Amino acid sequence: ILFQQPAIHRPAAVCSAAQFSAASMAAAAAPKEEKHMGMEARLPRTPDGQVKKGSSIWKGFVQGSVGAAIGGSCAHPLDLIKVRLQLQTETPKLSMMQMGMRIASNEGASGLFKGVDASAARQLVYSGVRFGMYDVLKSLCGESEKPLSMLEKVVCAAGAGAIGAFAGNPGDLAMVRMQADGKLPEAERRGYKNIFDAVAKIGKSEGYLSMWRTGVVPNMNRATIITVGQLAAYDQCKQVLTDSVGMKEGIPLHFSASFSAAFIASVMSNPVDVAKTRLMNQRTAEGEKPLYTGTVQCMSTVVKQEGPLALYKGFAATFARQCPYVVITWVTVEQLKKVMKDW
Repeated sequence: ILFQQPAIHRPAAVCSAAQFSAASMAAAAAPKEEKHMGMEARLPRTPDGQVKKGSSIWKGFVQGSVGAAIGGSCAHPLDLIKVRLQLQTETPKLSMMQMGMRIASNEGASGLFKGVDASAARQLVYSGVRFGMYDVLKSLCGESEKPLSMLEKVVCAAGAGAIGAFAGNPGDLAMVRMQADGKLPEAERRGYKNIFDAVAKIGKSEGYLSMWRTGVVPNMNRATIITVGQLAAYDQCKQVLTDSVGMKEGIPLHFSASFSAAFIASVMSNPVDVAKTRLMNQRTAEGEKPLYTGTVQCMSTVVKQEGPLALYKGFAATFARQCPYVVITWVTVEQLKKVMKDW
C-alpha cells in the first residue's frame, strides 16, 4: 500500500481535446453524404484527392441529338396525328383514333410516317442544341458548386429552347408542311419527297432566309415553353422524387420524372403549338392579307372564331406524343451519360 502509485488525474480539458480529436478522425473517415443537386446528380463525382477532368461540352449536344432523334422517330405517328387535329376545321371533329384511322385508310400505313426524315433531322439539330446549351447555361450559373434554384433552371431551359428552335427552324418548317400535305387537295399539295427536297424547294420558291422567318417567332416561343417543361421540369421532378420519395438512380426514376415532365410540357405548350402549326401551314395568295400574322394574334383569332378550348385542339394527341417522346429521349440520354462518362 505504501509503495502504491497515486492515481493520475488528467485535467478535463485534456480529456475533452482527446475525445474531440477522436470524433474528428471518425467523421473524416466516414463517407460524406451528398445532397441531391437535380439533373447534375446523375454525373459521376470525382473521388477526394483526385483532380477533376475537364468536362467535354460536346457530350451534351451529342446525347441530346441521339436521344431526341430516337424518341422523335418513335413518336412521329402521334405527332402527325396531332398536327392534323390542330388543322381540322370541318365538323364533326374527329378524335385522335379516328384521325389515325383516316390517315391509314387514305394514305396507307406509311402515311403515318410522312415527314419522319424531317423530324429526325430537326431533332438532331434542335434538341442537340437544346440539351447542349442547357448544360452550358447551367454550368455558367455555377451548377457544380451549388444546387440551382427552380428559377435558375427555368431561365437556363428557356434560353436553351429559344436557341435550339432558331437553329432547327428549317427542319421544323419542312416537317410541319410534309405532315400537313396529305390533308390538302391533290392539286394544292406541295409534294415534298424528303427533307432535302423540302428545303431545296422552299429555298427556291420563298428564299433560303425565309426558313428562318416563317414561323420562327412562334417556334421559339413554343420551344421556350416546352423546353422548360421537358428539361427544367424533368430536373425538378427528378430532384423531388429522389429527395422526398426516396427513389434511387435508375430507369424507374428516369421514367417517373420524364412522364411527369411530359404532362407539364403538354399543358404549357399546346396553345402556342396550335399557333405555330397554323402560321407555318397557312397559304397566302399574292396581294392577299394573311389570316394569321403572329403568335398572339393567331391565338386571339382562334379564340374569337372557335372558342378558347380550340387552343387545346389535339391535346390528347399532344400528350400521347409527348409522353413516349420525352420518356424515350430521357431514358436514352441517361444511358448515354453512363456510357460516355469516361470519354
